[in-house]
Amino acid sequence: MTADASGPDSSNEDDIARLTDAQRSLRAQMLATEHWSLLASRSTTQGEVLTRIAIFVTLVSAGLVTLGVLGNATQFSGWFGVAALGVLFLLVLLGLITLLRAYNTATEDLMYVLAMNRLRGAYVDLDPGIERYFLMSSADDRYGAERTYHYFFARGPSQVFASSMMIITVVTAAVAGLFAGSLAIALGASVGVAVTIGIAVGLALFVGFLMRGYRLYLRSYASHVPLRTSEPDGP
Repeated sequence: MTADASGPDSSNEDDIARLTDAQRSLRAQMLATEHWSLLASRSTTQGEVLTRIAIFVTLVSAGLVTLGVLGNATQFSGWFGVAALGVLFLLVLLGLITLLRAYNTATEDLMYVLAMNRLRGAYVDLDPGIERYFLMSSADDRYGAERTYHYFFARGPSQVFASSMMIITVVTAAVAGLFAGSLAIALGASVGVAVTIGIAVGLALFVGFLMRGYRLYLRSYASHVPLRTSEPDGP
């Protein structure tokens, strides 16, 4: 029996029962190959963004140390102000780029989770008895994704605020606030006004990116049509 024997026409309501054993085996192999491809892509994406975050945090540390050395060398006068603004501007720019990538990666990660959930649904179609062995969900809807991200109970705020995305948001907001305050000082503002401006800019960037991330999260589900749906897990 060959695996390339003609089978039923492919459609959204494919009758699994009409597949031959060879066709079932071939489908399982193709699904497994796609599953491993998604796992590899997800791992590569996560590794890339974590490397970017580590590089940015290192640059922030190096930049602040550099400003300290320059300040001691120039007695915080002369061309130190221009150099400080230049370094801080560069750090803000790199931070925004890294921040955008981190939030885009969060959306991509959701895409990979939903895709792998859909593949688990295909495994269940081939062998319904296998579903009870899956801890992760076989439904590619919102509740299915939440179960895959955290099986034991619903994720709380602590997992969001302890994420690497939150780290890069806080660091970038702090650097942006420092740059805004320094610029205000350079333009002749008092220390109190500069501190107020710096805090306002930092908070605005922090809240703005959190809102952007939440909008991306909702937009992802709005543009996704699941094949399987599930009920929300209890508390």
